[in-house]
Amino acid sequence: MTRIEILQMGPFPEWDQTPLDAAYRMHRYFEAADPAALLAEVGPRVQAIATRGSIGAGADVIAACPDLRLVAVYGVGYDAVDLSACRDRGIRLTNTPDVLTGDVADLGVAMMLAQARGIVAADGFVRSGEWTRTAAPLTRRVHGGRAGILGMGRIGRAVAERLAGFQMQIAYSDLAPVDLPGATFIADPVDLAKTVDVLFVTLAASAATRGIVGADVLAALGPDGLLVNISRASNVDEPALLAALESGTLGAAALDVFDGEPRIDPRFLALDNVLLQPHHASATHQTRRDMGQLMRDNIDAFFAGRPLPSMVI
Repeated sequence: MTRIEILQMGPFPEWDQTPLDAAYRMHRYFEAADPAALLAEVGPRVQAIATRGSIGAGADVIAACPDLRLVAVYGVGYDAVDLSACRDRGIRLTNTPDVLTGDVADLGVAMMLAQARGIVAADGFVRSGEWTRTAAPLTRRVHGGRAGILGMGRIGRAVAERLAGFQMQIAYSDLAPVDLPGATFIADPVDLAKTVDVLFVTLAASAATRGIVGADVLAALGPDGLLVNISRASNVDEPALLAALESGTLGAAALDVFDGEPRIDPRFLALDNVLLQPHHASATHQTRRDMGQLMRDNIDAFFAGRPLPSMVI
């Protein structure tokens, strides 16, 4: 029996790779010495693309697969997939929402606490022996503060639920108000930033949201403000962010995503008012297993003619 051929854009954990290899003929684009040659050879036979959210599938890859019927994303973000190409050709797109919501929200709140309370610096303070000579610097209170959430989707709601436990006043910005008792809707991101101590960026990335957190939002957040980004790097104007952090017009940032990651701008490394994380908000054993299972469930359902568990288009 001829197996369905799938183009694999990036690596998956062994617990996903083994069943994928057993069920389908997987072509590892990311391992190819000559990716263009691989596409030319196998593209005409590929019926699905399995990819990671940060890698996606560009127009050139999709065009090289004339029989492509499905793009399955391992991750919640699909901004790196050419949606126009998918829509024009009737290609289905799936992602893995919900299963990672809790872990992403957990890390976002942890990043807020770590930066506000200086947890990483305090660890170094103890290890260096400095504690034997002087007291550690004072840090900033979190509970009872004012939090803003830019993007009140699944992850934004999960962050809000956690912040409520810190008795924080919560405001948010989105396309329209949502049913969220106790939270204040502020449509304009600049106006939102003016009213809060910490601003969480949790909105889905798209062409419309690129750079939505720009110099104006950062200035409104101010020299005492904290920016936490657990969404996509493209939602924040990174040059403006670096300038604000370097000049002190923004107090601090906690970032899990960066332009050009994992090779981030070295200017970040010289700053002591930014917490850097390696894009690992969903990186727990449990969630990564759940993500892989949902991606595989989508692929299996599609080729079995069943409804897709988490279809985007």
